[in-house]
Parts: sequence; structure tokens; C-alpha cells
Amino acid sequence: MSLLTIILSILLPPVAVFMKKGFGGAFLLNILLTLIGWLPGVIHALIVND
Repeated sequence: MSLLTIILSILLPPVAVFMKKGFGGAFLLNILLTLIGWLPGVIHALIVND
């Protein structure tokens, strides 16, 4: 995982997931998790970008 990916995963989780997976289920799930709370979105982004 690159430094840019880690920073994006923390600051803008949906953008980091979009860069890795594109527009799809993981991206939509991350948007939902980020709207529910910032921390679940960050955790999901870090897992997806592993």
C-alpha cells in the first residue's frame, strides 16, 4: 500500500476505494459506511486497499 493510498484512505475513503476498485459495490458500500460514520469508511477503505 502506497503512502498516497493510506492518506486518501484516511482523508477521503470513497476516493481511495474508487481508485482501487472503480465504480461498483465496494465503492457504494464505502460511501454508505462513510455517511454512517467516518471511522467505518476509513476501516473499509484500508481493508479494500490492502
